[in-house]
Formats: sequence, structure tokens, C-alpha cells
Amino acid sequence: MVTVDDTGFGALLSGLLQRSHEAAPKDWGAALAQAAHEVGLDDVTVLLADVRQARLVPLSGDPASRARGAVAVDGTPAGAAYRTVSLRLSERDDRITMWLPLVDGVERIGVMEVTAHRIDPELLARCRALADVTTLTIASKAGFSDDLLRLVRSRPMSAAAELVWAFLPPRTLGTTEVTSSAVLEPAYEIGGDAFDHSIQDDHLHLTVVDAMGHDLASGLTAAVALAGCRAARRAGADLGEIVKTVDETLAEWIPDRLATAVFADLDVRSGQFAWANCGHPPPRLIRARHVVPGALERDADLPLGLGSGYGDRPRSVHSTRLEPGDRVLIHTDGVTESRAEGGGEFGERRLTEYVVHATAFGDPAPEVLRRLVHALMAHRHGRLDDDATVLLAEWHPTRRTRPTEVVSAATPRAAEA
Repeated sequence: MVTVDDTGFGALLSGLLQRSHEAAPKDWGAALAQAAHEVGLDDVTVLLADVRQARLVPLSGDPASRARGAVAVDGTPAGAAYRTVSLRLSERDDRITMWLPLVDGVERIGVMEVTAHRIDPELLARCRALADVTTLTIASKAGFSDDLLRLVRSRPMSAAAELVWAFLPPRTLGTTEVTSSAVLEPAYEIGGDAFDHSIQDDHLHLTVVDAMGHDLASGLTAAVALAGCRAARRAGADLGEIVKTVDETLAEWIPDRLATAVFADLDVRSGQFAWANCGHPPPRLIRARHVVPGALERDADLPLGLGSGYGDRPRSVHSTRLEPGDRVLIHTDGVTESRAEGGGEFGERRLTEYVVHATAFGDPAPEVLRRLVHALMAHRHGRLDDDATVLLAEWHPTRRTRPTEVVSAATPRAAEA
């Protein structure tokens, strides 16, 4: 094994980061492979999660080779590393394969697969450093690199979907006190649904919007609603003022288009949770692996964008105090009203039971929602008639960072679907 002292390894990482920033995405793999060889690895492959978090696609290679090299998120060691955000190992003959999750903050973006003849604690630490540099590079480019966007898509998006995705934040964000994660489908044809979440000081802001219709104008309505919300929020507005701003902005610029929404704010120091419901399905409170009946159900106000004739209608802001470990679920009606051909709706009960059961198994919020949305798509045989968005926020003020778990790919847990 080639050894690299601490000073040399730091210079190697610095050089890799510089080359990665200067090179096109298609050339990153070569730079990473060179760095991996210098620290004693035989091979390294970066796998990125696709839009639907169903496959992990190789970063390098031509489209045909990337398609052949893609692996499923469910039922593979690489997928297990992604799903559980923990390291996986497999030993075969005289080679060891290791999969390290690539995580930007708390947002999962993929997995780095490395192989070597032996792995000791020093090499493991350097592999993690390589994974961190790779993650930072990809995260810094993802927002404006068409190469990366095409890589994680299996087909073109509609113009409405492009509009909405351009306005969306990362699917998952959080701190040691709070986590918020969201998913939306149909990913390639999303029309009027959108979500937003942001952490400001000691507050987590949440927004879920469902604009009327399923066309480009619906996407524009959702985008304007998010823009109005952000403008007010970043100017220091409270929830009531945010609702008023969004309502007036839609009425002025997108007349004859309505939207329902939930706007919420969580004080992560105290657990005080405030929300405003504008014609939307009520949020659900999950506590100790059970849904608390009616905990967040209040009479909903009118939808947004009705115009001057309804401007004097009061908007209500409700408040309650959460307990550590509580999860708040916000969704659009496209989730619960999704109906299988010749069958029943997915339904409120099935939605909440799914989340509760996944929570009981210890799945983190991003994985709960990934599995949920795949279950919803299976219910509709892969095609939805309406947009479906789910946001799950968890307040965990007592959580402490735990060491990364290492699980052999030969164990039953690593092979779980």
C-alpha cells in the first residue's frame, strides 16, 4: 500500500478539490481514481441517486455504460449504504469492497464504492475524507450542471416540472435538533405541488403548496407562492404576514388561479409549533409511534388567491407545543385521494399507518418518505393522476451524533430490501 503522511494527504485532497472544481463532471471520475490509487485503493466508483431514489447511477462513463452500471437502491449493499446512511463492507477472495454514503448535511446524494486488498482504520478515515470532498464538489455543481441533472434522470421532464424543481430546496435538511424531509411525485410531470423548508436561527419554517390544476400555469402558481413566502419570511414576517403576502401576490399576478397551503414554524428550542392552514388537508402529529387524533386539526381558512373580495377574511394561526421525538406530517390531497384502477383510494389511514410503521422500525424521515412514495406509485401502478407531495418534520432535541455504523454486506441486515 502506498502511504501518504498527513501533510501529503492534505495536499492530495486540496489538489483533488481544485481539479474537481475546474474539470467537467465527466472528468471527475479520473481525478478521483488517481487520488484513490495514491492512498492505496484499487478502484473507486461514485454512484448518484436518481430523481426517484430508485437507482444509483455511476457518475463516470457514457450513457450506455452508466445504465449498465446502475444498481437498485433496494436489495443491494450500495443501496443499503444509501438507505441507512451507514458504511457497508463485503469481502470476496482477496478483495474488500466498501460502500460509503455521500451526504450533504443530512441530504443523501449517493454512495462511493471503493475496493482494496486490505482496509485499516487509517485508510478508512481517508476514504471518508475522499467521500466528503466528492460530496462537496457534487453539491456545489448540482444546481447548474446539466450533465449532473441528466445523469440522475431516466427521461425528460415536462416544462411545468422543470419550473417547480428549479424553485425547490434540497429534499432534506436539518440539524442535531430537527430534521425535515419531503418528496413529490410524479417527479417528471409534477404540475402544481411544491414544498419549502428553511432553518433560520432557532426556527424551522415549513411550507407545502397545492396549486389548482396540473399544467404550466399550475407550476407558475406554485412557484409564485413559494417566492412570495420566501420574500416575506426573509424580510422577518411572521406566519400571518406570510399568508397575507402570498395571498395578495397570487391574486395580483396569477388571477383566477387558486392554491391551498400549509405554512408552519417550529421553535427548535422550545418545541412551540405554529401553523396556518389555507384550505389544505390538516397536518398530522405522530407521537410515540401513534397518530394523535385531531391534534393539529382546525377549521381551515379559505384557499389563497381569491382576490380583493375576500381580502378582509381573517387568517388564523394556530399553535401547540411538541414533545421530543414528535413528527409532523403535511401532505397534499393527491396522496390520500390517489385511487388504484378498479380499487380504492390510498387514503388517510394507509398514509399515516405507513409512516407510523416505518417510524417504529427506526427509519429516518428521508427513508420513510422514499419508501412511502414508492408504495404510492405501486398502488397506482406507476402513474398518478394528481400531484402527490409529503413533508415529514421531526423534532429531536436530545439526539446526539452517533458513530457511523459498519455492517458487513454478508449479514441479513445488509441484504434487506
